[in-house]
Amino acid sequence: MRLIKLKEVMAKTSLGHSSIYKFIAEGSFPKQVSLGAKSVAWVESEVDEWILDRIKKR
Repeated sequence: MRLIKLKEVMAKTSLGHSSIYKFIAEGSFPKQVSLGAKSVAWVESEVDEWILDRIKKR
């Protein structure tokens, strides 16, 4: 299991940070994992699943 930071999430999804956080608020994107007081990351496999789901729904 690998955790990835926002920059890598943005690169993988081609989304901007505001779109990512909007989708999280809507419940349609994986939530981030807190790594500390000011650090978060995402589970890479969850982001990959989200991408595959988007492809299936096209």
